[in-house]
Amino acid sequence: MMALQLLLRLTFLGLSITSPLVHGEGFQGPEAVWPSLFNFNLPQKVESIQIPNNGSAPLLVDVEVFVSNVFNVDILRYTVSSMLLLKLSWLDTRLAWNNSAQLQHAVTLPWDSLWTPRLTILEALWVDWRDQSPQARVDQDGHVKLKLALTTETNCDFDLLHFPRDQSDCSLSFYALSNTAMELEFQAHAVNEIVSVKREYVVYDLKTQVPPQQVVPCFKVTLSLKNTSLKSIIALLVPAEALLLADVCGGLLPLWAIERIAYKVTLLLSYLVFHSSLVEALPSSSSCNPLLIYFFTILLLLLFLSTVETVLLAGLLAKSSPSPALTGAHREHGNSGPHPEEPPRGVKGSQRSWPETADRIFFLVYVAGVLCCQFIFAGIWMWAACQSDPAPGEAAPHGRRPRP
Repeated sequence: MMALQLLLRLTFLGLSITSPLVHGEGFQGPEAVWPSLFNFNLPQKVESIQIPNNGSAPLLVDVEVFVSNVFNVDILRYTVSSMLLLKLSWLDTRLAWNNSAQLQHAVTLPWDSLWTPRLTILEALWVDWRDQSPQARVDQDGHVKLKLALTTETNCDFDLLHFPRDQSDCSLSFYALSNTAMELEFQAHAVNEIVSVKREYVVYDLKTQVPPQQVVPCFKVTLSLKNTSLKSIIALLVPAEALLLADVCGGLLPLWAIERIAYKVTLLLSYLVFHSSLVEALPSSSSCNPLLIYFFTILLLLLFLSTVETVLLAGLLAKSSPSPALTGAHREHGNSGPHPEEPPRGVKGSQRSWPETADRIFFLVYVAGVLCCQFIFAGIWMWAACQSDPAPGEAAPHGRRPRP
């Protein structure tokens, strides 16, 4: 009976059905069919339901945002999916009634039979509303409460400079494009209800903000994400460091050994295959690329330099002195004693050729350079910060004219 009285009151006010509450895929509310009893006073063309009048002050809508899940964090596409529950409440004195003769304190009405804020998520690629026909609860004093459950995929500007130990802030901006800041104002709160931690990215902080000096009323929810996965560290850093250590150990082989060149070339080819797959796995952007990209490129240059040094000095050694392999073959066909013109290697007092001396100096410099690169990279990792250029849209906030 109380619901019929409210519908009759809306009918005599000349109010009609609103369009869908929120822009997004999968939320198209059905048109309400009014009983013929209420149609006798309706004009042929009715006006849309107006926002409740709050005098000179804007209508205050209280919003509670409950974040229940964050999943499908895709750093290659710069997207993140999340599940939210919005609890909206506001005062509409037009729906209040006198409860002296009625025992009912609240009624439930279809969401499209009264005014509701139309929300648009600015960063959303798609929005899936769980309840296609939500119900609004109206108290006797005119307080309206509405609950909306949704799943959305939004863009996120990940800060991947320290990938795979990166931390990023992803924003969800809710705008009421059909109203102005003089008519409507939001008061937002956020609650983190995520209970699962078995995932790569974990939400460690949750904040809400109402941006000031906006022509269009809005509120923003910020999700702070932290990468806690060890998979990237094991799959990227461990193989790279292992190849670099193997290359350093390859410098201990004698320069005249044929196996050394084959060993160096094999390591270089292995790292080239690893580096090509690595480039596809790591994300890239116009600014603040992951430091690991530069680190792996430096390692590639070090391996290339080490291989080139081995090939050049081994070639010079072959021209300046007879090959130990050929010398050993002559010894097998001749006598088994030491060659009279070449002292045995490793015997005290034997002299090294200048290619071998250069190779030994290069090995020491190479080891020192590798160690310095490791310490320098560790320092940059700890102190470097992303200083990217401002986005083009930051000079022109939503609802304002672009700055000259």
